[in-house]
Amino acid sequence: MPTTHCYDSIHMGRSSIDLYSNDVGAPFPEIRSFAAYVGGSPTNIAVGGRRLGLRTALVTGLGDDPVGDFIQAFLLREGVDLSYTVRKPGYRTSAVLLGIEPPDRFPLVYYRENCADIQLDIDDVLTVPIDRARVFQFAGTNLSKEPSRSATLFAAERAKEAPDTRVVFDLDFRPDQWHDPRAFGVAARAVLPQVDVVIGTEDEINAAMLTDPAQMEVRGHAVSDTAVRGDVEAAIRRLLAAGPQAVVEKVGAQGARVHLADGTVVEAPGFPVQVHNILGAGDAFAAGFIYGYVHGWDWYRAARLGNACGAIVVTQHGCANFMPTYEEVMAFVEERGGL
Repeated sequence: MPTTHCYDSIHMGRSSIDLYSNDVGAPFPEIRSFAAYVGGSPTNIAVGGRRLGLRTALVTGLGDDPVGDFIQAFLLREGVDLSYTVRKPGYRTSAVLLGIEPPDRFPLVYYRENCADIQLDIDDVLTVPIDRARVFQFAGTNLSKEPSRSATLFAAERAKEAPDTRVVFDLDFRPDQWHDPRAFGVAARAVLPQVDVVIGTEDEINAAMLTDPAQMEVRGHAVSDTAVRGDVEAAIRRLLAAGPQAVVEKVGAQGARVHLADGTVVEAPGFPVQVHNILGAGDAFAAGFIYGYVHGWDWYRAARLGNACGAIVVTQHGCANFMPTYEEVMAFVEERGGL
């Protein structure tokens, strides 16, 4: 790609203060204290990319409040470009409270009523040099409400029109952020023609195509593991038919599968670790994957780097604050056989 790019990646979407339980294993009603970190999927990915060495910029909305000051100060220390992050007077910076009950309970509560990042609008996007980025990445939650929905669709159109900018869509399906979970699929499918790479879990991919096995069970149908796998594979084929060149399926401890438009599936194994907290692992994966994608790595190696970043973060207490540097992740993989 040309050397005239200002940024390796521009990330658009939600930002928040994340309050993580300090009482690991305690049920939510028994939590006594929280640690304050920075969160929000695109924000986490921007920080993760920056720590790996990418030139990243963040497009988000912050309230004109002390929580916004907290997030802004952290991101400036990290070196994320905030030239296109805007304050939204009259709206609040969002917050998330998270419990940690390993191995499989991580309850979280969103406080996004009247939140600032959903107020990103088309005028905000017009200030962003999207065509000067190698990658434009956005999250599915952006599409849950106006004016952020239209602003994101417009940004994706601009990115797609730029000859040297690639569009990465992290599905980021948060059911409680939608008035109807089926609306997520409608919005996701609307933007797919503008997208080069989709990143998501099996559940997110099924939700994007309205083939959620849980919905089938509710209707009284017996669903075997084989049927569930068949559903996600059919959903991936439909996703690819809509325009993207690749669907990157995150499969937890197993790693990732990269599904290509020609039918090729690239299996990238994960890195076994002791899980402390799964929240933020997907964002760390996306940061590592985008690093490889920007640098022209093959699909396998890019996904393996993503897996390594995710594995490191699941051993930690938070998300953005614990993203690994390039040196840290390389040391991690070298101890485990390399990429």
